[in-house]
Amino acid sequence: MNDWKKICRVQDIPALGARRIARPGEIDVAVFRGAGDRVFALLDRCPHKGGPLSQGIVFGESVACPLHNWTIELASGAARAPDQGCTTRFSVRVEADEVFLDLVELKTLGIGVSKVVAGPAAAGVMPIGAATAEAERPQV
Repeated sequence: MNDWKKICRVQDIPALGARRIARPGEIDVAVFRGAGDRVFALLDRCPHKGGPLSQGIVFGESVACPLHNWTIELASGAARAPDQGCTTRFSVRVEADEVFLDLVELKTLGIGVSKVVAGPAAAGVMPIGAATAEAERPQV
């Protein structure tokens, strides 16, 4: 049985963009609004080097990782060939323009995965404004 948690409204997610859902002590979940206002949710970590998919460019029903331009399919979390790998996908339900995620999945999937493998954060450098952005994200 699913225990659904209201996350936001579809309109709260930028068109062809993403919104991050904070999971204290764990990797965030990225909720994407793809073509035709379809909504998807993935672990906010590229399977290649851990890039933040929520900061990538969304096109159609895919996102390009901002670090190395890998294309990740939003419906499955799988990298598009010739790249290989997959990020964790979360179940999404949309009712009356409200977006819900499975609370059990939010508490269990992608737990204990290393946060960043590449980029400034891997070296312990916090990007400018990161502390502010952290406080503004909805939390599970």
